[in-house]
Amino acid sequence: MAFWTYILRCADNSYYTGHTDDLETRVAQHQAGIVRGYTHDRRPVELVWAERFSTRDDAFAAEFRIKPWSRAKKEALIAGDWERLKHFSRSPRERRGLAVARHSPSTSLGMSGVGGELAKENSESGPAIVLVRPQLGENIGKSARGMLNFGLRELRLVAPRDGWPNPTAGPAAAGADEVLERAQVYATLGEAVADCAHVYATTVRKRGVSKPVLTPEQAAAAVRTASGRSAIVFGPERSGLETEEVALARAIVTVPVNPAFGSLNLAQAVILCAYEWSKHAPSAAEGGEALAQPTAEELLPPAPQAELDGMIAQLEAMLDPKGYFRPPSRAAATRRTLRNLLTKPGWNHLEVRTLRGVLSALAKPPRG
Repeated sequence: MAFWTYILRCADNSYYTGHTDDLETRVAQHQAGIVRGYTHDRRPVELVWAERFSTRDDAFAAEFRIKPWSRAKKEALIAGDWERLKHFSRSPRERRGLAVARHSPSTSLGMSGVGGELAKENSESGPAIVLVRPQLGENIGKSARGMLNFGLRELRLVAPRDGWPNPTAGPAAAGADEVLERAQVYATLGEAVADCAHVYATTVRKRGVSKPVLTPEQAAAAVRTASGRSAIVFGPERSGLETEEVALARAIVTVPVNPAFGSLNLAQAVILCAYEWSKHAPSAAEGGEALAQPTAEELLPPAPQAELDGMIAQLEAMLDPKGYFRPPSRAAATRRTLRNLLTKPGWNHLEVRTLRGVLSALAKPPRG
């Protein structure tokens, strides 16, 4: 079965992003106004881009990534202009820096004021994710995917077992190619975090090292307020970080887990920390990543009151000859209770029609 992520151009020249398992039918529903929400009052709509995925989760993940993109970035995707798409994937600060480098190659910054600006920039960009001796390319790719989901892009690899680049990382990243392309490789952990003022080591055990122990949420809050570069370090899948590697960190990050089963997959641990960072990350107005909660635009609104009243009247008409509203002294109270029961779910118009069809079928005499 195929699943699709798609982009529609609306009549007001805005864009709508969604996903579906039946592209042709879904686009027709948008065009006919059957889908309530964003596109309903912006018709006619036109399908301008779609991509096929093998699972619904992958299609939804693609929708989640694309939906908050800027107009320029979406138009680059629609046009298939990968250089322009890569350009708009950079932050405004990175784009300004590239423009300055192109137009003023001889210009260099003096030392005055650079430290404060660099500290501010590093705080806004989020912590670097450092994977020490990762064993599987798939876990590197899945870690990159989780990072980009929550606005992190800087991946550092320390002595990956199978070398780098790893051909199995790309498919597992499911589109987070920019994180893999920008990944830096180091021979030792010391080299990987040499520019970082704040290093957090993720480990289940302290391994005999006396350091502050934080939850991912506490670490994310500390990174947000700290000046200078920060890094969160993850050990290899099988054994985790060595004692000497934990000793390099300023603090330990431990995820509260089931004490009888405390083993986390590498990518899962990265996603947990990236998610907690996203909760404390600066807003888009502050220069941070524009993250967005998936919308409920696909959900149908509640049915009009007239349709609901018609369904209740139909049910009452069926129940009355069966003696349901007896004794007469309790009829009004029974009808109120029935109405309260049927108005709680917030039926949409399709659900009301379905239930009325059920009632109509029940009212018919048995066949034969």
